[in-house]
Amino acid sequence: MATKGMRTLFFHHHSKSPSSSIPSSPLHTRPSSPLHLSFSESMIDGTIATAESIISKWDTESSSYSKITSLFYENRHEAREFLQSVRDVQRSMHFYVNHNSRSQKLVHARTLMQTAMKLLEKEFYQILVINRDQLDPESVSGRSSTGKRSNLSDYEEDMGSEDEIQIAGKSIQEVERVASIAMEDLQAIAQCMISSGYGMECAKIYKIMRKSIVDEGIYRLGFQQMSSNHILKMDWEVLEHKIKNWVNVSKIAVKTLFYGERILCYYVFTNSNTIKESCFSEIAKDAATHLFAFPETVAKCKKSPEKMFRFLDLYDAISELWPYVDSIFSYELTSTIKTKAINSLIELSDGVRSMLAEFESSMQKDSSRSPISGGGLHPLTRYVMNYLCFLGDYKEALANILADYPLQVQHPMPEAMLQNSLTAENPLSSISSRLEWLILVLLRKLDGKAELYKDVGLLYLFLANNLQYVVSKVRGCDLRYILGADWISKHESKVRQYVANYERMAWSKVASALPQNPTYEMEPQKVKERFREFNSAFEAAYRSQSGWVVPDGKLRDEIKVSVAKKIVPVYRAFYEKYRVLLRGESGKFVRFAPEDLENYLSDLFHGNRISGSGSGSVSSLHPQGSM
Repeated sequence: MATKGMRTLFFHHHSKSPSSSIPSSPLHTRPSSPLHLSFSESMIDGTIATAESIISKWDTESSSYSKITSLFYENRHEAREFLQSVRDVQRSMHFYVNHNSRSQKLVHARTLMQTAMKLLEKEFYQILVINRDQLDPESVSGRSSTGKRSNLSDYEEDMGSEDEIQIAGKSIQEVERVASIAMEDLQAIAQCMISSGYGMECAKIYKIMRKSIVDEGIYRLGFQQMSSNHILKMDWEVLEHKIKNWVNVSKIAVKTLFYGERILCYYVFTNSNTIKESCFSEIAKDAATHLFAFPETVAKCKKSPEKMFRFLDLYDAISELWPYVDSIFSYELTSTIKTKAINSLIELSDGVRSMLAEFESSMQKDSSRSPISGGGLHPLTRYVMNYLCFLGDYKEALANILADYPLQVQHPMPEAMLQNSLTAENPLSSISSRLEWLILVLLRKLDGKAELYKDVGLLYLFLANNLQYVVSKVRGCDLRYILGADWISKHESKVRQYVANYERMAWSKVASALPQNPTYEMEPQKVKERFREFNSAFEAAYRSQSGWVVPDGKLRDEIKVSVAKKIVPVYRAFYEKYRVLLRGESGKFVRFAPEDLENYLSDLFHGNRISGSGSGSVSSLHPQGSM
């Protein structure tokens, strides 16, 4: 129990004097005549006698009955009478202090008050202990908005019959009823003790009990306090798991544990702002400080691009929780919790910006000099686009982080190449310009890598493949909202341009081997030369491209159809026109029927090297029997 001096200080802080809680009545306003004082004192004596009979019944030192039961559990009506008796004793003490401060009756009243306070301390403690489960923060927070909890839906998926659902519903209602009664009793006792000058004793019991529940709750959620040095020295794989766990724990801890605890604390000590703020601070401050120290420390870890997403997870979680944190820890005694949350956001933001810069730098420094076989996808393209697609999932967080840090282009690439304006009135403009820039850096890097190919047709196929992958990745994730439809359309046109350049460079010799007008009358010798030239050009084109690849199935089919349209119809007309003329010599000059060309073209772009099979080797074909 607190010292008398502390109790007096606390008592005077809230009530200034016992009289502050006593309503004005004729007892305190009549003239102080001897007759009146005698009459009033007679009334006070009767009040004390009545109060003493009730208080003594439940005195643990004089009543064996009170040792085996609880006042608030045994008889709630009598419990209310007990609280009224305490208020009556307090009024009586006030009377004697003002009119006869040396009276032994004042000493007796004070002794009676101390006895009552001991009992109320015991009752307060017992209610907290007995109703520990019913007063869990989740239950309290669930009742906060409506006054009731309606959790039947939580059971409906797991319950089989309507009877089982009804049983569950009744069980929930009973828990709520018991909890509501316990909260009302705690509030009534707290108000009585505070008004009697025993607020410190009441608060001390409450703090000890409820702090243990909060600390245990944090531990059971799976969060353990760790020193900064321990966190900073932890292997990233282990720390990454801790971060994922923290994200889940923090949401439950803030929205349920701390929120519910504040509601309960403020309900119990509703008439004393100082006590409820002090109690909640001591109950929650340690656990909340340790909880929010974690992301603040993680933000100080060594930065690298692969850690970006865990930093963003922490940033997202704290941003989501901030309205709750700002409300729950709104008083000066808990302001350090908000400070830690804000510092975490600042440190994480700095880390994300640093890692974005390092990510761009790593692209610029990529020095791989080996051309990709068949003009397929470059590993850098896959890595960058997968990375950026994941970043797109954090568009809101990145928009906030980059809002006050506009893109500073320091490379020899004009900002005019960026489609998304840096000054656009768009909440995502900061991230759209930044991600567009990173893709532009990638594409310019790929331009340099394309120069490693000696075959210009393969060079353009490489560019088409990689840009198609970029566009398809943008289309398939949230980048499509960030970069916009115009950006996608522009780069799809660029893909078509690369494809057209590929077709021109890879198939121009084949196309030029055929006459512009395949039905024009030609001399037999000229016809033979045309077939011979075409055979040679097609075999060379097919042989060189048999190992080329187009990973995107849609693009692959489009290229095949486009090439076939440029070659097969002209060849078919020429073939039909002169196959009769060369009937006896067809084996020397005509190596392909029109259907053969279509079959060979359909085999392209899968990366299959010439194997000598009928569909893979043009040199092994025999003259057409149909000639």
